[in-house]
Amino acid sequence: MNKQQLITDIQSQGLSWVDTEDGVTGRKGGAGPSDHRAITLEDTTVMVPIYTIASAKSPYTATIDPVTDRLMLQLDHQDIAPIALPPTPKFYNLTTKDGIPYNQIALLHSRDVLATTVLQTCKRYRDPATVCQFCAIEKSLEAGRTIARKTPEQLAEVTEAAVRLDGVKHLVMTTGTPHTSDRGAAYLTECAKAIKARVDIPIQAQCEPPDDFIWFDRLKAAGVDTLGMHLEAADPQVRAKIMPGKATVPLEYYFEAFAAAVQVFGWGQVNTYLLAGLGDSLETLLEVSDRLINLGVYPFIVPFVPITDTPLADHPAPSSEFMLAIYQQVGAMLKKAGMSSADIKAGCAKCGACSALSNFE
Repeated sequence: MNKQQLITDIQSQGLSWVDTEDGVTGRKGGAGPSDHRAITLEDTTVMVPIYTIASAKSPYTATIDPVTDRLMLQLDHQDIAPIALPPTPKFYNLTTKDGIPYNQIALLHSRDVLATTVLQTCKRYRDPATVCQFCAIEKSLEAGRTIARKTPEQLAEVTEAAVRLDGVKHLVMTTGTPHTSDRGAAYLTECAKAIKARVDIPIQAQCEPPDDFIWFDRLKAAGVDTLGMHLEAADPQVRAKIMPGKATVPLEYYFEAFAAAVQVFGWGQVNTYLLAGLGDSLETLLEVSDRLINLGVYPFIVPFVPITDTPLADHPAPSSEFMLAIYQQVGAMLKKAGMSSADIKAGCAKCGACSALSNFE
């Protein structure tokens, strides 16, 4: 099995974790790669599901080799490759001037990416008629692992320390959707301005398409380098079933927003999440990916991971075969267009740890 196939397989099936007593835990709840932990395989760091129903039954395990004392990835209890864990970042040991632990403000993703959810609440989350069925944005808040609103000053303080102490290379700022027509873009603008005044780091902002596309210019002027606006699913019926609130924002409005954002941030500097396995067919995912690439938007295709205590906790993850077919064909599209994750200035698609797609470009 080559590395492309192996990464695809463990991200689809998850990893049954044997306690290594390393003190490093994965993420439970919150936005982004929840119920995961980062592992490094050869020279590639990937986020792998470890707290899901599927991972508990996975043929892949990680355990300490009693002879070499190295962490080993096993398939059906046979060693297949040594793996390593990114060290606990130094900035996690600090607290802000107002007494908040830094790791409640922002977290290390992969090995050199800082990520934060600036507003940890969402107008859609607590209403069954509007909530995204896969979302766990407020779970970490309920568990006391984060705070509801990170101030621009806190974010600037933590980001500066993460860059200085841990060599963080870029920052991802996402947000729950507030009850404002800018969909969070206004607050992301404030946060970016404060961070860039303190430390020079590439920033990606992520939000739903705002009501007025002038916010793209304001985000850019504040120091945001790339933009993420996430479709998650593309088929209208899947969208209406899985994320009924977001589905009220029409697909065509997203594409209007994508086109406008590319004019501001540049070709290849806008991206969108597509969660494979929610119900979109292979044909739908390929068709929407082709349309996105032609617009100058990078389609960041990620295998859906069922998260504990969400309505889709028992929903199956996509098969490795399904993911390989998508990666191979979208990878070919990206090659043909000359679009590469390596050229993205900041964000999830640049990091690439939650997907194997960059290995197929």
